[in-house]
Amino acid sequence: MNENRNYISLKSKDVAIAYLLLRILIGVNYFNHGFTRIFNIPGFAEDTVKQLANSYFPEFLVRINSYLVPPIELIVGILITLGLATRSALIVTFALMIVLKLGVTSVQNWGAATSMLSYGIVLFILLAGSSFNIYSLDRWRKNKQNLADSGANREQGRVNFFRNNFWIKRRLQHRFLK
Repeated sequence: MNENRNYISLKSKDVAIAYLLLRILIGVNYFNHGFTRIFNIPGFAEDTVKQLANSYFPEFLVRINSYLVPPIELIVGILITLGLATRSALIVTFALMIVLKLGVTSVQNWGAATSMLSYGIVLFILLAGSSFNIYSLDRWRKNKQNLADSGANREQGRVNFFRNNFWIKRRLQHRFLK
């Protein structure tokens, strides 16, 4: 039997564009979570304290966490959207999601807990696929640094070349003068 198989091939540029769009999508999501809450942190904190009143967490921990969530969401949202310090921002976002997951599951809010799993999957994809993060400020900064380093290495190479050639010539002259 002759099987006719179709193989799916992914083009790295297409994956990089998909990565960019997914990164921007999740970054804008976190940015807007933080931005819409940042100007009313006390109100957000009070709502969160009420939602977690029946949890096993003490109120002061819930309140502290509630004051930290909006600025963290805003900052990681900006960083992820721009692709700046992307790996660190994704790790911080993962940690934030774990803390939030502890809160919603402590009051058995399974709908929110399930929704958070989808965030976790997207964060996993972005962190695991970071080699495709080529359309980002991280890559731009890396390329800029590599250019600077290669220029310095090239200059050092010239210096070494001329220094080595000088000593080689001296040694040859010394041999012929004897």
